[in-house]
Amino acid sequence: MSPSLKAIKRQALELTPEEREMLANHLLRSLNDAPLSSMDELWVNEAERRYQHFKAGMTEAIPEDKIFSQIREELRWPT
Repeated sequence: MSPSLKAIKRQALELTPEEREMLANHLLRSLNDAPLSSMDELWVNEAERRYQHFKAGMTEAIPEDKIFSQIREELRWPT
């Protein structure tokens, strides 16, 4: 982390919660104008491909509780 970023972070943490929320929202909105990285573009394309397969009936949805249970099991997280 650069010295200037450390200083900005320190100053930002001195703001009130409301001011930090406003700053965070402003920073997040500014990212919407930034071009996607090549990796982000790949993920967007993959998500679109999967969505189109789902809409066309080529992929079956998995219920939320089942998929999260499988993830916890694979990661060996306690239930």
